[in-house]
Order: sequence, then C-alpha cells, then structure tokens
Amino acid sequence: MTMKLPPASDHVYFNDGFKCSSISITTNLNELNGDNGAISSNDSQGSNEFILTGDGRKIIPNIKALDYAKLWLQDRKRRTFKRKVLQKRLPITQWFPKYNIDNAVGDLVAGITVGLTVIPQALAYAGIAGLPAAHGLYGSFLGCFVYIFLGSCKDVPFGPSAIVALLTYQAAQGSWQKSVLLCLLCGIVELAMGIFGLGFLIDFVSGPVSSGFTSAVSLIILTSQIKNILGITARGATFVEIWTQIFNNIGEARSADTILGLTCIVILLIMRHFTSFRIGPEEPLLRSRTQNVINKIIWVVGTSRNAILVIGCCIMGMILRDDEGTPFKVIGYIPQGLPSFALPPIHINGNDTFTGKEETFVEIVKSMGSGLIVIPLISLMENIAICKVFGNGKPVDASQELIAIGTANIANAFVQGFPGTGALSRGAVNHASGVRT
Repeated sequence: MTMKLPPASDHVYFNDGFKCSSISITTNLNELNGDNGAISSNDSQGSNEFILTGDGRKIIPNIKALDYAKLWLQDRKRRTFKRKVLQKRLPITQWFPKYNIDNAVGDLVAGITVGLTVIPQALAYAGIAGLPAAHGLYGSFLGCFVYIFLGSCKDVPFGPSAIVALLTYQAAQGSWQKSVLLCLLCGIVELAMGIFGLGFLIDFVSGPVSSGFTSAVSLIILTSQIKNILGITARGATFVEIWTQIFNNIGEARSADTILGLTCIVILLIMRHFTSFRIGPEEPLLRSRTQNVINKIIWVVGTSRNAILVIGCCIMGMILRDDEGTPFKVIGYIPQGLPSFALPPIHINGNDTFTGKEETFVEIVKSMGSGLIVIPLISLMENIAICKVFGNGKPVDASQELIAIGTANIANAFVQGFPGTGALSRGAVNHASGVRT
C-alpha cells in the first residue's frame, strides 16, 4: 500500500488502498466562503466537541454554558446507568439474583459467629477510643447493612477496629460528640475519594511503612489496656505519658481486677488453639459423623471464645455482686434499645468540653487535625488487606471499597457510632465460618 501526494492538492493524502473499497470518500478543499469566516457545509466534518475543517483546522462551536452542562449530564447519565457500571457500583446486583438456600445457610452460620465476636470487640474498642461502651455497639450494626449493597468483598465485616479506634481517640480525645462528627466527616472524605477514583493512592503506601505503623499501634493498644487489667487510672495522650501514669499509680492496683484480667488472657490463648484441634483422621471424609460433629462444636467454641468469656464473666459478676458492688470494676450502665436516629452534633456545649468553653463546628474540625485524612487512609488499608488475604487472587476495586466504607460511616454517624472499617480478626472468623455473600 502506497501513499501519494498529488501536487494540486496540498495537505490532502490519497490512499490507493481505498480504490478496492466500496466506501466513497470525498474531500472538498474549498476555501472559507465570504469575508465573515463562514464555513460551507461541504467543507467541514461535524463533531459534538469541535468542527474539523477541510484544511485540518479545529473550530470549537459557540455553545452556551447551560447547554454544555446539559450535554455533560446526559453523557454522565448514559455512562453511569449502563448495566456493567451498575453492577460495579452496586455489587449486590451481581450475587443476589443467584442467591440460594445453600448461600443462606452459610451466611446464617457466619453471621451468628461474627455477631458473637463483634459484641465483646465493640465494647473493648470503645474503651480504646475513650468512649462509653454503648457507642461501640452503636457503630457495629447499621454500617453492616449498608456494606451489603455497596461492598465488593464478602469477607469484610464492617464495624469498629482497634487501629481506627486508637486514631479516633487521638483525634477526638474521648469526646463522644467529636467522635460521632468525626465518623460523619471521615465518611464524607472516603465517599468523595471513592467517587473521584482516588483508591490508587493506597498503592503509594509501602509495605515497611504499613508494617511499622501496625506494630506501633499494637504496642500503644497494649499500653492502653494495661491500666484496665491492673484496675488503675492512667491518663495520657502518648506512649510515654501512659506508662508514666501506670508506674506512678501501680500501688493502687486492684488484686481482683489483675487476677481476672490475667486469667482471661490465659483462657483466650488456650481457646485460640481449639479452632485447629481435630479428632480423628485428617481427611474429613474418613471421619465418622460423630467425630465431625464434635470437631464442629470445638471449632465453634474456639471461634466464639471472646463472646463465651464475656458471658461467663458477666454471670460471675452477677453472682458476686452485693450491696457494695462487685470485687472488680465493671463497664457500668448501657442504655437499652437502639440509639435514636439524629444528626451528628455540630457544636459542643461548655459543660461537655475539657476547657469549659463552647466549641463551634470550625473549632471542632480544627481540633481533629490530620485525623480527617489519616483515618480514611488507614481504614482503606485495613479493608484492602482483608480483601487481598481472603480474595483468592480476585482483583480489588479500592475506589468501590472507599464508597462502601464511606457510606457506611455516614450512616453510622446518624446512630452515634464512631469511625469503623473492616477488622482483620473478624474477617478471619467470617471467612472460616463459611460466609457465602
């Protein structure tokens, strides 16, 4: 195939290959007609965005801003409501039409198991965030329902997590009003990042940074719980401050709390091995029906160890309670029923602040500092970690996960919950329980 340039036709190339085609191609090299620069209808090729003239020049048509906005909205509507896009942004439309009784049984077992796990975790993580225990429970239920529709990973159990709870304490300083507002603002940031496709930012966080951060958080969480095991008061915003308070108040340690705390740790470590304990042959097909039933019961006991221990300690507290109270500290009163559905507080009265002065919305946001950016990124990191560990090589859409956890946090803010994400420990329990969707 050769290209020729006839001398009489400047800027026009003829392809001899088209001679054997039935397509008729005509070119018109007429100049602009008239002095006003009008272009003849045979001298241009139309486009929605520009006009291409015969001599190769582009002329952008004069379109009003309102008309351009209408065209843009129509284009976005056409692209957004495609079936493929809807299935991507609403993952429930992919698996729900194929839902069957086997999936329902697997989800029921996994739901009960994870539900028994999340209750004691929510109570503990609320303490890490410096909040009343009830707020941990409030942040554990509504976000899960939202994630059903928008989440792309079946193994992610949305709710409070240890890392996010610690970051919440650092940003809100134990104020439930700030924590609830922080939940709303983090949800908005996450949702905006997801809509604008900023999930790729997680790729710029290196492995050593993530590992170092996780290890440091683990030490801080351990430090924050030492005071509860000893039954003493130790306030502080940093690692050094908390340990300084612990050593200063070590003489006030309560023996009952210490014994109970250490005993619970030992029991949890022992029950942790129940999940891998098996009776009979290694192959399930070679075991008898009785052996399989016993193994399943042992696995359920090991998986639900947190809930079993909490229930046992509650019963013990009720039995040992007298007119003077219990021999060890308890969580205290938790309001009955579901929380009221209300807007998050946008200002705090002086009676609820440490300084005694009323704080406006702007002052609250300023006090949160970098937490508004750090918490969404860490939440995404923890969520993506679950997707990658249990996804069996399935690609993860980080932007969709941002949309899911962002919307879930916005919903949680209206029921007085604090920021949450998928917790890796509950994700492991969820996966091991045989979750289907």
